[in-house]
Amino acid sequence: MKTRFLPLLLTTCLLGAGPSMAPPPDAPQAQPERLGRGVVALPASQGFGAFISWRLLASDPANAAFNIYRLGRDGKPFKLNKEPITTKTNWQDEYDKVAGAPFTYTVELIGSKAAPDPSATAKAWAEGYLRLPLQPPPGGTVSSGPETSPYTYTANDASPADLDGDGQYEIVLKWEPTNARDNGSSGITGPVILDAYKLDGTRLWRINLGKNIRAGAHYTQFMAYDLDGDGRAEVACKTADGTVDGVGKVIGDASKDYRSLTVPTDGASVPSARDATYGRILAGPEYFTVFDGRTGAALASTPYLPGRGDLNGWGGIGGNGGNDHYGNRADRMLAAVAYLDGAKPSVVMCRGYYGRTVLAAWDWRGGQLTSRWVFDSKDGQNPFSGMGNHGLSVNDVDGDGRDEIVYGSMVVDDNGTGLFSTGLRHGDALHVSDLDPSLPGLEAWGVHENEEKVPGHENGPGAALYAAGTGQVLISKLPGEDVGRGMAADIDPRHPGAELWVSNPELGLLNCKGERIGPSPRSVNFGLWWDGDLLRELLNDTRVEKWDYQAGQLSKLLEGKAFGAASCNGTKATPCLSADLLGDWREEVVWCTADNTALLIFSTTIPTTHRLVTLMQDRAYRLGVARENVGYNQPPHPGFFLGEGMKNL
Repeated sequence: MKTRFLPLLLTTCLLGAGPSMAPPPDAPQAQPERLGRGVVALPASQGFGAFISWRLLASDPANAAFNIYRLGRDGKPFKLNKEPITTKTNWQDEYDKVAGAPFTYTVELIGSKAAPDPSATAKAWAEGYLRLPLQPPPGGTVSSGPETSPYTYTANDASPADLDGDGQYEIVLKWEPTNARDNGSSGITGPVILDAYKLDGTRLWRINLGKNIRAGAHYTQFMAYDLDGDGRAEVACKTADGTVDGVGKVIGDASKDYRSLTVPTDGASVPSARDATYGRILAGPEYFTVFDGRTGAALASTPYLPGRGDLNGWGGIGGNGGNDHYGNRADRMLAAVAYLDGAKPSVVMCRGYYGRTVLAAWDWRGGQLTSRWVFDSKDGQNPFSGMGNHGLSVNDVDGDGRDEIVYGSMVVDDNGTGLFSTGLRHGDALHVSDLDPSLPGLEAWGVHENEEKVPGHENGPGAALYAAGTGQVLISKLPGEDVGRGMAADIDPRHPGAELWVSNPELGLLNCKGERIGPSPRSVNFGLWWDGDLLRELLNDTRVEKWDYQAGQLSKLLEGKAFGAASCNGTKATPCLSADLLGDWREEVVWCTADNTALLIFSTTIPTTHRLVTLMQDRAYRLGVARENVGYNQPPHPGFFLGEGMKNL
């Protein structure tokens, strides 16, 4: 049974419900995230005036009606609508140039007796985007023997969370030093920094993870979420000796330095291949720490599970162990937030995906950090080994109200046991949602690295779609190919469900049944609901583009570079963040500026007649935003089909 919704007023799977199947009557009710109205106002894209939009909340009545007011220069409100607004959650305020503009707007839920909501009032942005000023950390130099490595900082991945309990999101930002390294590369790096900012640029705190946490995409996965239900989010991540929290307290022993600083044996200025451990951190304690979202103070630390153990035990060529004494595969980390009991969120910290794979679930309750369970595939012969991606997804795949971890090509059940393994093995991209609405439950579309890299799997599919609840492979394409990227989104209204495509252009664009329907977009990165229809637009680098399904080409809707924006994560060219942060159900995109002095938050000014509950109150989507910063960043997807032809099922 699928999620029920109406064409204009969407009744989505809320935080307490299953993904696309009705949960049983006795399913636990999940802790909701308290959100305000989230009003956003910005200059209209054409002509004069302002475009205002706001959230429709899950708690609003089905027939919710709104009034919208413009505050005049005298401070008195002027109602803009003649009739109650019942079919949309956006408004175009048309006016010519007026002295004293931009104006302030207030949105009112008619008949509401709730306390005043500060986020229901917003001053229009002066520009077509919000500039959030940043405070870049000072750079430095790390050196050992013949290698000296100066570095500055670049704004990297970001995550939204209500850190102070006011019903509005703050931004947690990771700063990467410019000498950050991929796991496959040796070398010393500067420390990783985490900052928290309010949307007005106020910095709440700064955490320095210290010299014993290496910088790179696979090392620091940070979760920002309200873990204990007190209305304020915590931040959780891997730490080490020398980490300094937001109030200046050191975790562990600040005098310890566990970096491998062996001078290159050949006397070269850069370590040779024989010195693959150079600059890595392969010894010393590792911790998992929960920080207070208001202050950045460390609330609790515990040994990180699992420890490194045998470095050769995490997979080598073929994922069967060996050939990795330098910690490349041992230091592949992932993380997520999941409602494992269906009621409150847990943090799941992970290690390994090429061979041995371990997931450790933690609960933060009543000021205590406790282990819920540990899943360990133990060795390369286990069918759950070698199945992980550079990312993961959290979904209630069996409709019981409790979340599972979709770990690439396998799924771990809410109780920490393996649910199934597809045998499709490792890949770089994963998308889980109701991609085929004609089938029950959710589907997972992923790309895979097979060919000669994995003995015995040389002819495995380079791209495949499987049923997320059972593991049944529904579509299998490109046997024996190494496919680097893949995407799933509804971009062609002529075909039911989502379309599927990959970075290998010979596959073309597939419908959700695996049939080729034409050429595929060159953009194979993120999706973004931006314009007024239900199709998803494409986000790549600093561009938002629309797929012209008739012409088979992309048209540009927004170019962030024109405003000084830059993408991050190198060739992955991702935004710092994309999510439904403000306003109606459409998504915002957050880029850093090229000089790293600000974040630029862009919100659409295109009217829409579709009225949907904010996507952040769909559990699968909200948890997708929480894990968006992990590994090779992937866009969030709702736990229901959102696209052309949505029906009352």
